[in-house]
Amino acid sequence: MATGRLKAQARIRRGYFECRHGQVHVHNAIPPGGGFDEATPLIALHHTPMSGAAFGALLPLLGQDRSVYAPDLPGFGESDPPPSRPSVSDYAQAIGDVCDSMRFRQVDVVGYQSGSLVAAELALARPTTVRRLACIGVVFASDAEREALRRAPWPLQPLEDGSHLALEWERTRRATRSALTLERSAHLFAEKLRNGPHAWWAMLAALDYPARERLSRVTQPTLIIRPKDEWWMGTLRARELMPKAKLTDLTDVGEEALESAPERISELLLGFLTP
Repeated sequence: MATGRLKAQARIRRGYFECRHGQVHVHNAIPPGGGFDEATPLIALHHTPMSGAAFGALLPLLGQDRSVYAPDLPGFGESDPPPSRPSVSDYAQAIGDVCDSMRFRQVDVVGYQSGSLVAAELALARPTTVRRLACIGVVFASDAEREALRRAPWPLQPLEDGSHLALEWERTRRATRSALTLERSAHLFAEKLRNGPHAWWAMLAALDYPARERLSRVTQPTLIIRPKDEWWMGTLRARELMPKAKLTDLTDVGEEALESAPERISELLLGFLTP
């Protein structure tokens, strides 16, 4: 990454904002100079079953010349849950409420995996507010993948002997073994567990989302970053619906791309978002 972008450290803060479901907890990066108008603010939307903390390694890199907001979606992290299982549109409306409370006239939006669908829906719902859209992997399941995911929901139901924890730990290590240290895998494992049954709501919303119909309607300039993870082919299917989107393949970056390749991803994002 160009060293000119890293003259000083962005300030990392946290806060709460209101939405229709209660309070939304937000991880925030503020430019070192303290200005909020140097560039278009960026909203970063996480994947399931994580929280806005998933962007922890990216926030200092992206927050050099703009304010970055990584909310915990309703029901994740420290945000209040909705009263019933939401749709992708419901999640997008909640983030729209945060935009209203912050009085944002224009924002850029980046989503990761299931967060990419929420980002795209926000772009559709607020075409004059969302300036540019970036998707890092897209949850666009085939019929077979959709059925397999519905048969194996996350998280597992708790068992008296705690054996469900061993199964979830093994699932985490299979996904992260080649990319992350044991300590970082343990951190992600704990973050997954804290979201409980609400974590599965977002994946169900993603599986129910009419991606073929909705993604084809996005008109904003769009960047699709495709890590070689479980949604490698799903992201390509999404790209076929958005022929004007710029596609960048990261064939040597796998699972947990936000953790394993933050510098490369931030460089791609800043290059796309900076006029």
